[in-house]
Amino acid sequence: MTTRAPMGGNLARPLLALALGGFGIGTTEFVMMGLLPEIAGDLRVDIPAAGRLIAAYAIGVVVGAPLLTAATMRIPRRRVLVGLMTLFTIGNLLSALAPTYETLLAARLLSGLPHGAFFGAGAVVAASLVDVARRGRAVSVMFLGLTVANVVGVPSGTLVGQMFGWRWTFVLVAAIGAVAVAAVMLLIPARAGTTSAPASLRGELAALRRPQVMLSMGVIVLGFGGLFACYSYVAPMMTEVGGFSAGAITPLLIVVGLGMTAGSVLGGRFADRDATRTVIACLAGLVVALGVLTFAVSVPWAAVPLLFAVGMFSLAMGPAVQTRLLEQAGDAPALVSAGLQSGANLANSLGAWLGGLVIAGGLGLRAPNVVGAALAGAGLALLLAGAVSERRKGRAERPVQMTGDHALPQDIRPAVPASVRG
Repeated sequence: MTTRAPMGGNLARPLLALALGGFGIGTTEFVMMGLLPEIAGDLRVDIPAAGRLIAAYAIGVVVGAPLLTAATMRIPRRRVLVGLMTLFTIGNLLSALAPTYETLLAARLLSGLPHGAFFGAGAVVAASLVDVARRGRAVSVMFLGLTVANVVGVPSGTLVGQMFGWRWTFVLVAAIGAVAVAAVMLLIPARAGTTSAPASLRGELAALRRPQVMLSMGVIVLGFGGLFACYSYVAPMMTEVGGFSAGAITPLLIVVGLGMTAGSVLGGRFADRDATRTVIACLAGLVVALGVLTFAVSVPWAAVPLLFAVGMFSLAMGPAVQTRLLEQAGDAPALVSAGLQSGANLANSLGAWLGGLVIAGGLGLRAPNVVGAALAGAGLALLLAGAVSERRKGRAERPVQMTGDHALPQDIRPAVPASVRG
């Protein structure tokens, strides 16, 4: 049986452990964006090639999330979380020691393997500790570690990399991972996330194939793809086009991180009210923010709040889509939750690749924002189409009353004249 508790009290401790793991993961995932110039210069590759280090991490998440989740389905969640964070720590140590571009690519892929499975298992643990009505807020606390990483971890890691070399950034991340391992072991209850019915891989796969689950996955790929098309190249974009100094990159990353933190908190609260409408609003806001940023990147008073908005609308999607997926998955949430992280990091890879593609094609450093707006717009169109389809399906499934040769929906029967009802 799962243990449920109200928000607050002893619940803060296991959520703190999950948030700390999310902090480490968020730092290593996003810090690469601020270190692209330093890594490219040290390893003697161009910016698009350095951008593939972002894609390598994302590919690791996409591959690792379903495989590691399936392999660990019958293992207690706390033990799974400890093993995943240990693998994460090892991957970041290898990144710090990588002698060549190729070995760094491999280390980044290894570092990404536990990412999705950690958040998948963590979301199940967080949701198991609270009532259904508070799932969104519980999950958002875990994701808060990911967003706080963009306020504290990423700027600090970028500063460390600029001052002492990018390798020390990954040493710092590995240390965070080691602390997270200890926190998970000490603060998360041994049976958190377990249920009376054993997990079934067949049931999990069946849940993953549900149309609305697949729709949510597609939306997250397109929506987060919009974020990463822009964010992957934020450092060169803001210095070479925006006119900001290299020293301003750290404060700008803090601005994006503050937006992500605000988005994570707001997304959790609004998701508990209506998850689908929350995602629709986030995607629409992201389209507008990226579209305007394309033209306003060289106007500091406009570019800074727009970066905040990009971070806010993007990360508010996280707990909202996670809540939506938990509702749709029913009693088979593990693989679906991990699949969300695969989708998000497929978006990471897709956004970074498409952003680098338009830069390499000579369209300039503004062009990734256009790509991002187009991806988010496609996600919005997909979600709206799915919502309309679901509503029509719901109407078609309403019970009807047969009256002679007529079949009339129950909600319009009172309006039918008695002579027709016979």
